[in-house]
Amino acid sequence: MPKRTYVCGFDAAMAVMGGKWKGLTLFALGEGPLRFGQLRRAVPGISERILTLQLREMEASGLVHRKVHDQVPPKVEYSLTEFGHSLNAALAPLGAWGEEHIDRIEALS
Repeated sequence: MPKRTYVCGFDAAMAVMGGKWKGLTLFALGEGPLRFGQLRRAVPGISERILTLQLREMEASGLVHRKVHDQVPPKVEYSLTEFGHSLNAALAPLGAWGEEHIDRIEALS
C-alpha cells in the first residue's frame, strides 16, 4: 500500500480491504486455512489471476499468511492472520446488514 494520510478510520480500513474480492476472500478464509484451488471455488466469479493478485496484496498488508509445505508437489495454504481476523470481525456487522436488506438492494439493480 502506498504511504498516505487517511481522513478517518473508515478510509484506512477501505484502503486495506478495498474492492469486492478481498472481502469475499477474507470471508472464505474465516472458516480456516484453504489451498488456492479451494479458495478459488469458495469465491465464485474470481479469476485465477485476480485471486493471485489479491492474495499477494493481502499478504503484503498483513491480512493473510501464506504457508508453503515442503513436499512434492508443493502445497500452499492461505490463512488469516490475527490482523485479518480482526478485519473479518469488523466486517461481520456490515455483512449482517446486507443479509437483512438483500431484497431491497437487489431491487435497486
